[in-house]
Amino acid sequence: MRDETPVHGRRWPRPFDWVRRTGQFFFTLSFSSLTRRILSLNLAGLLALSTSILYLSQFRAGLIDARAQSLLVQAEIIAGAIAASATVETNTITIDPDRLLDLKPGESYGPPDEYALLDFPINPERVAPVLRRLISPTKTRARIYDRDGVLILDSRSLYGRGDVLRFDLPPPAAEKPGIVERAMIAIRTWLNRGDLPLYRELGPENGNGYQEVAQSLKGQKSSMVRINDRGEVIVSVSVPVQRFRAIYGSLMLSTQGDDIDQMVTAERLAILKVFGVAAVVMFVLSVLLASTIAGPVRRLADAAERVRRRIRARVEIPDFTKRRDEIGHLSGALREMTDSLYNRIEAIERFAADVSHELKNPLTSLRSAVETLPLAKTDSSRARLLSVIEHDVKRLDRLISDISDASRLDAELQRQDAAQVDLRRLLTTLTLVANETRLGNNAPVEVKFEGPATDQFSVPGHDSRLGQVISNLLSNAQSFSCEGGKVRIVCRRRKADIEIVVEDEGPGIREDALEKIFERFYTDRPHQGFGQNSGLGLSISKQIVEAHGGKIWAENRVGPRGEDSEPTIGGARFIVRLPAT
Repeated sequence: MRDETPVHGRRWPRPFDWVRRTGQFFFTLSFSSLTRRILSLNLAGLLALSTSILYLSQFRAGLIDARAQSLLVQAEIIAGAIAASATVETNTITIDPDRLLDLKPGESYGPPDEYALLDFPINPERVAPVLRRLISPTKTRARIYDRDGVLILDSRSLYGRGDVLRFDLPPPAAEKPGIVERAMIAIRTWLNRGDLPLYRELGPENGNGYQEVAQSLKGQKSSMVRINDRGEVIVSVSVPVQRFRAIYGSLMLSTQGDDIDQMVTAERLAILKVFGVAAVVMFVLSVLLASTIAGPVRRLADAAERVRRRIRARVEIPDFTKRRDEIGHLSGALREMTDSLYNRIEAIERFAADVSHELKNPLTSLRSAVETLPLAKTDSSRARLLSVIEHDVKRLDRLISDISDASRLDAELQRQDAAQVDLRRLLTTLTLVANETRLGNNAPVEVKFEGPATDQFSVPGHDSRLGQVISNLLSNAQSFSCEGGKVRIVCRRRKADIEIVVEDEGPGIREDALEKIFERFYTDRPHQGFGQNSGLGLSISKQIVEAHGGKIWAENRVGPRGEDSEPTIGGARFIVRLPAT
């Protein structure tokens, strides 16, 4: 029995599962914008490099130089052969002794025929066989010009004994090159042209129109590289045909058609093959790179989308923090942000529940008093009910004010720009205000700064909110102080932090309440009546300190030992530690 796996209503053999999975993987990556960008940029860079290699090929330049040098050597050999066997002395008289003996009386010895009077420095009849033997094995074109730059012989017109001349005439209605051919010619011209001049065929009387021919007629060998209208590179050289320093003409050798281009094309095809292999490797590497980037980013984006839609239920953000790269940092930041978001949502829900609970108590009491007021029979009962109503209204007003302050605290801290706060001046000012008001058992306040007088006690933050923290701590310390007690403020530097300590001489804090006192709506004041405090002061102070990157905690001061030799509580101590500049 064959094991098959159903896929979308069809059953695939298990050995082909990897093919299906690979196809799905590439299909998924193909729709990723990041994958397309990575692949496009990598291939674009590789394409630019290959194009520059094709355009600025050193092989082509070296090949052209080598071809020009070989043509010069070949031209010098052919020119020497022509000068040795195919030139004539036009200023000498050749005498045949046998003909002189055959002269009759009265006859004179003159030129053998009328053609002997013509000036032929290079004899075409002697040049043709020599040129045919030397040029035929090579793929070059040879042209011989006389001293005036007139064409004497062209290797294209040479034919041997028994050869039939055949000239291919263009058709009556010649068609223009097609689009593909024109495109190939344009590409080849663009690749080969550069700063090369255009090659043109000149008439037989215009040999001096070729710069190299004109130079060779002056006794200098010369070479030129041009390009024809089909984008083919033409290399031509010209050397003088001379004998005993006498210049009889010029020999011009040039390449035929695309022999250089064929070699360059073969080299470019090899480069393109290398480009193809490199492109495949680049494609695979780009896909693998994209899979390590696009895949995790897509999973993080999907998780963030689920967080947005399912705000009531916690959504786990994929953990890539083991990766020591930007994806790992992004994953860690998103996880921390999501945890902070959920914590903030839960805090808001708890805050709303606490607010609802705290508001219901005075409202219930107020409702009961209002409903009972019409039923009161005596003035004392009505006065007591009115007192309860007044107390509940004040309590509601205090609760609403503190709740409003706590609810807009985060937004206010994020909206305002932090500045340098001089704690020395701030604490001195608050101490003066506290001593003027003398709240809570008339307890005086004194401040002390430990360290050099020139030491700067400054922290980045909001002076009004930090002043609110110190005011809350001073108010609590004064309210819990005993008669004749003091409240002390000590400010000191702890390495990179500034520490502010507020101490009182009150009853201290119960051990089980050292953490609870910073919770919302928690209050423990047995010496005060119910409802005199909202229980948000220390909670707001903690929120402000943590928003400034600091910490706040409470502990008890150790007092003198009692009758049982056990240490007693000498008061409460609140410690605020803020990062300094």
